[in-house]
Amino acid sequence: MTIWTPSSWREHTIRQMPEYQNKAALNNVEKKLAAMPPLVFAGEARQLKSELAKVSRGEAFLLQGGDCAESFEEFHTVHIRDTFMALLQMAIVLTFGGQSPVVKVGRMAGQFAKPRSAGDETIDGVTLPSYRGDIINGIDFTEQSRQPDPERMVQAYHQSSSTLNLLRAFAQGGLADIHQVHKWNQNFVEKSPQSARYQAMADQIDDSLAFMSAIGISPLNTPHIRETQFFTSHEALLLPYEEALTRKDSLTGDWYDCSAHMLWIGDRTRQLDSAHIEFCRGINNPLGLKAGPSTDPDDLIRLIDVLNPNNGPGRLNLIVRMGADKIADHFPALLQKVEAEGRHVVWSSDPMHGNTIKAGNGYKTRKVESILSEVKDFFAIHKAEGTHAGGIHFEMTGKNVTECMGGAFDIKEADLAERYHTQCDPRLNADQALELAFLIADALKGARNTASIA
Repeated sequence: MTIWTPSSWREHTIRQMPEYQNKAALNNVEKKLAAMPPLVFAGEARQLKSELAKVSRGEAFLLQGGDCAESFEEFHTVHIRDTFMALLQMAIVLTFGGQSPVVKVGRMAGQFAKPRSAGDETIDGVTLPSYRGDIINGIDFTEQSRQPDPERMVQAYHQSSSTLNLLRAFAQGGLADIHQVHKWNQNFVEKSPQSARYQAMADQIDDSLAFMSAIGISPLNTPHIRETQFFTSHEALLLPYEEALTRKDSLTGDWYDCSAHMLWIGDRTRQLDSAHIEFCRGINNPLGLKAGPSTDPDDLIRLIDVLNPNNGPGRLNLIVRMGADKIADHFPALLQKVEAEGRHVVWSSDPMHGNTIKAGNGYKTRKVESILSEVKDFFAIHKAEGTHAGGIHFEMTGKNVTECMGGAFDIKEADLAERYHTQCDPRLNADQALELAFLIADALKGARNTASIA
């Protein structure tokens, strides 16, 4: 391997990179971002790596979720709060129902850029650059909106900073207190069949907290009851932004991308010679790597060895995104190869990206039954191989959207137009996410019981 620097990626093949017309403006923005304070700190990234090492050993479970793509227009305290509460709700189901500690990572405070299958799109005979996320260009189909603008990186930085401040306040300031478990339920979820099961679990938690208080365990002397750890992540797609926020840690001398605690590499940019692999191999953050049905087992081992040459646990999260109809055919070979080679990784399931379809009315959507099916198969394959199903990676929101079909409310194709708000891909709403959490909790509890018997 050549010597790594924060800019050595520029000597490699770059994919999914927008064409900035004004290079001087791009350079000025990069310099401006490089002078700004880091969004996260190296010590926080090291803490997440330590937590993910537990996940790789089967001692905890990774819950990674949030928006498909954050937007400038929908930036609002209520949206951040509701998504945070939905994730807390899922985490408590997994912790209490699945009897497993949960590492919570949001697709938040930086998930602005999106890969596209084509660089351009054509509508009514007009061809313009594809929308690549608010950090790059606008969603409106006009020439001005679709022109990549480097100043958007500065706006994304400031929005990420504000989002992180709010998330830290929620995590440490009382909202995450387990005594609030009943209040995490969204209003529209209370009408769902999932609500009765959640409320019954919340009542059990209340009883447990009352018992703990009686024997002297309270939020005053046990911080874990009143606060939580919450980390952030996004796809490391727009490399000029990521390089500009990369810093050398003053304590260790190691490089960290301080735009998020965890960064991941997508299925479209994971080529061994790619600029994205080159950039990520040199930063010391925990990394995610998407693995789709086209992933070759031998190529995966090569990628693992480039990204995690010391085979350290907690460094690398393999995010499996196959599709419900493909996971049984493609995932076992990857799992068997990695395990046979003795590589330490976290295995997590992305049941969203392989299950995207276009409805008859033109809306991009996903079926909840397909999402649940892929997760079930993910756990079943791990059980058959005697390995750990380590986590879930999914797109969701705390808002009452109608973007994915099915679920307890049985959203149909005709319902999609009612509240279809996503900037890019369809997301689970809080009720559908809760249904997924209960399914995973049952699988975790079953795996734990099987391990105890063995």
